Amino acid sequence: MQKFFGIGLTCGLLVASVGAQAFSGQQFTKDAKVGIAEARSIALKAHPGKVVDEELEKEAGGSGLRYSFDIRTGHATHEVGVDAQDGTVLENKVEGPNPD
Repeated sequence: MQKFFGIGLTCGLLVASVGAQAFSGQQFTKDAKVGIAEARSIALKAHPGKVVDEELEKEAGGSGLRYSFDIRTGHATHEVGVDAQDGTVLENKVEGPNPD
């Protein structure tokens, strides 16, 4: 029984660590002063909902390096951009056509 518990725990930790690392643009994390967890928290304060996609990208505006979060609330999806250097919210808008 302990053997199965150990295997299950190991698999669970592996899946959790992969999920925590899974966002596009990871190659830019060395250049970011704000971590993804902090940026996600900032984005969710700007627009509460469920994060359905996240990435770190080089894009004009702010420092040029930003986290981009797609946050779903009901049927609408907002894109919230957070500067990866100072945590400033750079963008908070409905993404695509609003189905409502």
